[in-house]
Amino acid sequence: MRKLMAALGVIGGACAHAATPVHVAASLVDLSLEQLSSIVVSTVSGRDEPLVRAAASVYVISAEDIRRSGAKSLGEALRLAPNLQVAQPDANQYAITARGFNSTLANKLLVLIDGRTVYSPLFSGTFWEAQDVLLEDVERIEVISGPGATLWGANAVNGVINVITRPAGETQGAMAAIGAGEMQRDAAFRYGGVLADGHYRGYAKAMRRDSTTLPGGMRNGDRADHAQAGFRADWGRRGHGFTLQGDVYGGQLGPVERDIAGLNVLGRWTRDLGAGASLSTQAYYDRRSRHHTAIFKEHLDTYDLELRHNLAPRGRHRLIWGFGLRHYRDKLQNFPGSGFAFTPANRSLHRNHAFVQDEIALHETLDFTLGAKAESNSYTG
Repeated sequence: MRKLMAALGVIGGACAHAATPVHVAASLVDLSLEQLSSIVVSTVSGRDEPLVRAAASVYVISAEDIRRSGAKSLGEALRLAPNLQVAQPDANQYAITARGFNSTLANKLLVLIDGRTVYSPLFSGTFWEAQDVLLEDVERIEVISGPGATLWGANAVNGVINVITRPAGETQGAMAAIGAGEMQRDAAFRYGGVLADGHYRGYAKAMRRDSTTLPGGMRNGDRADHAQAGFRADWGRRGHGFTLQGDVYGGQLGPVERDIAGLNVLGRWTRDLGAGASLSTQAYYDRRSRHHTAIFKEHLDTYDLELRHNLAPRGRHRLIWGFGLRHYRDKLQNFPGSGFAFTPANRSLHRNHAFVQDEIALHETLDFTLGAKAESNSYTG
């Protein structure tokens, strides 16, 4: 397929970059051994740690990797991870999984965007066509292979995808980007500034993707229109401060006519307690709506609260514990003649958990991790 792409980027203002140890600023293959040992990940153990000491198979997609790849969506960026299988069935949907058995309803991966899970109880998975971020704001994407249920819950069977965006202090000034091609047009704008003792940024983006063409020349009807806006504000410093952020979006998709919309707001407080100890608490509200024409209409409200405490290392032990409370309020409208229905149509769901995990240093280069999690939910009690 012939494609003609044109892009215009304007960047103004100052942009601060963290000194080493780095949170992934360049392509991994271009880094020296010293730089590789300084890459920081946080998804594996719940605390910042060097990538080389992470006790899991984890692949990090850096901001520079995304920029050089030319990715225009989160799904395209995830193609960079060799431990994922990413397919695109049509112009607006992605099928993303690990360890095979891929489909648009694959539901064995836990997906997080800045600590907010984008899980849907409709099929215990992720609607990828509704997930979007401003890729210029992404600091890194951590992709963990294998189960992570102790820290993250039963949904993390085949792994965890954690999308982490940059602090507002690192996205100061103005940025604009416009792209046009044979099948897609998009535009984005962001502005960051100083707010009291902290920093803020706001962004808006829009995308239109044309329908694909079938071999016979007919249009598939899978066009997509999507718009999103959001903000982030940070006070204090990394690991010791408060973050407030939120997004609002809407879109129309085909070939099965679907209208999607949503908004979310998240607050996170972190505190460095010294001597390797830290405390963090996070709360968010997420509102999502889906309308599949003549099939069903859903409104989902999610309320989530989580606390984590990293204790100071004691001898060979590094202990982390925490708990979380989540409440779903799911309201569905079934349409007669659609061929299926959700019963009951309205339901409130609860998911509460508590966990503890201990990393025991057996040797300078060998750790043993022991963890346990208790979880209750509305399905099984």
